[in-house]
Amino acid sequence: MRIELNYGRGTLPVDLPDSLQVTVVRKPPMPVLPDPAAAVRAALAKPTGLPPLVEFARGRDSACILICDITRPVPNGLLLRPLIEALHAAGIAHSRITVLVATGMHRPNLGAELAELVGDPWVLQHVAVVNHDADDDAAHDDLGPTAHGTPVKLDHRFTRAAVKVVTGLVEPHFMAGYSGGRKVIAPGIAHRDTITTFHAHRFMAHASAANLVLEGNPLHREQLDIAARLSPVFGVNTVLDEHRRLSFVNAGELVASHLAAVAVTERCARVELPHRFATVVTSAAGHPLDATYYQTVKGMVAPLGILQPGGTLVIASACSEGLGSRAFADAQARLVGLGPDAFLRTLEQKRFAGVDEWQTQMQVKSMRQGTVQLYTTGLDAAAAALTGVARTTSVAAAVADSVARSGDRRVAVVPEGPYVVPVCASA
Repeated sequence: MRIELNYGRGTLPVDLPDSLQVTVVRKPPMPVLPDPAAAVRAALAKPTGLPPLVEFARGRDSACILICDITRPVPNGLLLRPLIEALHAAGIAHSRITVLVATGMHRPNLGAELAELVGDPWVLQHVAVVNHDADDDAAHDDLGPTAHGTPVKLDHRFTRAAVKVVTGLVEPHFMAGYSGGRKVIAPGIAHRDTITTFHAHRFMAHASAANLVLEGNPLHREQLDIAARLSPVFGVNTVLDEHRRLSFVNAGELVASHLAAVAVTERCARVELPHRFATVVTSAAGHPLDATYYQTVKGMVAPLGILQPGGTLVIASACSEGLGSRAFADAQARLVGLGPDAFLRTLEQKRFAGVDEWQTQMQVKSMRQGTVQLYTTGLDAAAAALTGVARTTSVAAAVADSVARSGDRRVAVVPEGPYVVPVCASA
């Protein structure tokens, strides 16, 4: 049996013997919008809980549109020009419209990468497109702490804009439950102090800081508190099918419109299976998510609901840009040097998380449940040593070894990685 895993800008073919009982875990069939551009325009004209964007923006003199960074395959090429045209029709000059890339604490997107992210040369020709910088103190407004003590410091290009627009892709997220909506604001355009507070151990270790969970999720709670300080915010939400085609788009009041998109995503992304598996094969979702090992961790966490304790998780990720940030590499070095349990103990008393160490903390979940084997063509020996997981040169060979060890010929394969969250129905 041949399976194709999302890998880099293409797929990775893997041939498995017919003697195995292979369950391929995919989203159920999703509708594909026949005219995506028309669907976007219709969403802007008939939003939920707010007037149409042209009316919402009329009489105001500035606007800021948030877009996700390169790690999210948001169809910005469909969204940005209609948004800018609506704002301009409302009377806002192009020179007063800013597109702000919500990088969080990721690196900026520049040059050809920025052009790919924006997806429409017209946008770059007509309005300013700039990157958020979480370390620039002067670029943030301090809005005071949340009820739970998180300092709220946000990029003033957004907080001071008369019209605030948030765009995003609604997909499973292994900490915040779902991406998009309020998450594009925080951590998207938040200051380092904000991000490292609600990514600290006390939030990340919470049982509800997990994929597909909003109720009781402390990150979601903090994000809603932060977003409420900026209301009203106009949200635009998208949901994509397995082939990155537009399946759903809506617009309107930030929280209400996001929850409507979450309901669509939940029906597609959550896949129930009757039992757990001793062998699970998955991907890091391909480009752009699998460009770094840092992002690969999401793929390690998503299928844990169907991995037997002590089982083997085989993950394929291109890691074309290497390990990730220097701070993440440092956190990984501590994980390798200390071991998972001692590493976690170093986090427990911190008020502020170390930059990017929260991803290492999430990796420990996978390491505690089973053996992780990584297939990649993007890491050299030194970087591979810092992953803290085993490396394989063949997905098929790793599967064969796992089946031989477990004596169980049942294998689950999740080609789309963390965009699908399989769960055990009997759990």
